[in-house]
Amino acid sequence: MEYLALIHADDGQWESMSDDDRQAVYARYTEFAGSDKVVGGAELQSTKTATSVRVRNSERLVTDGPYAEVKEALGGYFILECGSIDEACELAAKIPAAEQGAIEVRPVHVEEAS
Repeated sequence: MEYLALIHADDGQWESMSDDDRQAVYARYTEFAGSDKVVGGAELQSTKTATSVRVRNSERLVTDGPYAEVKEALGGYFILECGSIDEACELAAKIPAAEQGAIEVRPVHVEEAS
């Protein structure tokens, strides 16, 4: 079964790191992404680049910025192929951002065959 691991982290903390520290964390992400249990994923650009879209009364409203102003923003994701939620959580705990932020793990919905 596939699980989505949403990486929530503090943008400001990441941006305040030195280049050497960021490179060391990237190396850990690269190592994690090499697992045979990781079937996809991507880093997102800073929330400063976000645009939010809403439709109210049939009118499209576009605003600069993320959906919500929060300390820990969605920074990326991995798609994990695991046998159980417990296995997915164990793997998600190895994502570097888990040490400072949070990793939300959710099963990917699979449509039941009729």
